[in-house]
Amino acid sequence: MRFVDEAIIQVDAGAGGNGCVCFRREKFIPYGGPDGGDGGKGGSIYMVADSDSNTLVDYRYTRKFRAERGQGGMGANCSGKGGADVILKVPVGTTIVDEATGEVLGDLVEAGQRLLVAQGGRGGLGNIHFKSSTNRAPRKSTSGQPGDSRQLKLELKVLADVGLLGLPNAGKSTFIRAVSAAKPKVADYPFTTLVPNLGVVDIDRHRSFVMADIPGLIEGASEGAGLGIRFLKHLARTRCLLHLVDVAPIDGSDPVANVQVIAGELDKFSPTLASLPRWLVLNKVDQVLPEERDALCSDIVTRLGWTGPVFQASGLTGEGAMQVCYRLMESIEEQRRIEAEDPEAALKEQAKRQLLEQESRTRIEELRAQQRAAWQARKDAGFDDEDDEDWDDEDGPEIIYQR
Repeated sequence: MRFVDEAIIQVDAGAGGNGCVCFRREKFIPYGGPDGGDGGKGGSIYMVADSDSNTLVDYRYTRKFRAERGQGGMGANCSGKGGADVILKVPVGTTIVDEATGEVLGDLVEAGQRLLVAQGGRGGLGNIHFKSSTNRAPRKSTSGQPGDSRQLKLELKVLADVGLLGLPNAGKSTFIRAVSAAKPKVADYPFTTLVPNLGVVDIDRHRSFVMADIPGLIEGASEGAGLGIRFLKHLARTRCLLHLVDVAPIDGSDPVANVQVIAGELDKFSPTLASLPRWLVLNKVDQVLPEERDALCSDIVTRLGWTGPVFQASGLTGEGAMQVCYRLMESIEEQRRIEAEDPEAALKEQAKRQLLEQESRTRIEELRAQQRAAWQARKDAGFDDEDDEDWDDEDGPEIIYQR
């Protein structure tokens, strides 16, 4: 199936039904008076978070949704039937944005959470509402009000406490396989991971956190190289970043330079994301002789000038992997405790996350505009890029994988 994390849809709520002009006509009642009923309300459109869904692929092909119009009023003071509401299911972690104004309408982060995105119109009034002592036979009614009409942008971001960062083949997928039940594809070539993968890390009974593995970054990702920075937005909800680096790269590259490349791309994407707590994991230490490990790792840390937490681990053998997770669990629980006890700290954290999401949304739109401009320039120059149509796709590049 296809993993789609963005979609643009049109929602049109139903208009209200018109009021009725009618008069009571019964035997032996010569002056029955007005009895026109009100029109029914138009159907509304709701978004509901669904835990059984993990992609927005359904909204790539069906993009227009319209609720029913309310039924018109009837005689005998009968109101019209209200239009049926439309319920649209989206994955947990979906943000709904008004495409015209850029306003964030809501963020669905819990299963079953419900959000009204288009309000149905009110029904019109029947002539029974306009009778008075001076107008006993009113021939007036009102029309139903139109429903809301909006173009919405749906943005899916995975819900995770910890995000894995690193170059392709840094061992991120192997690491998440070692500490959770997640089974992402692992192979000996770059960009094996094409979509975000989630794994639940169980530390103890009732103690766990969610870890996210995103496709690897390369130098120039902020300008669209490789898979670009599109998937960095999935780290916007994390509390901590785990930066994995291969201590003995097979291509002979310098681990210090590799760490600096990722740090630079993070800062270009979002300064707020770059400011999140970042822990360094010196991965694949099983590839180094035991007597040389400490010296090699110490040299990397010294040359980096790293002052944060540092760990030695091997995702393949599992060495040191759970020790990292124990420390992560302690840190996450401490953050949760602080936010629960200090409302000001919780509000500050919430504001930080909103700023991070806004920065990521702005940066991705800028990159997408640059890519479209480059695509249009090539087209104007006479290059027929038939296979490059995705650059002009409003939903971004499409990635296909098998489940």
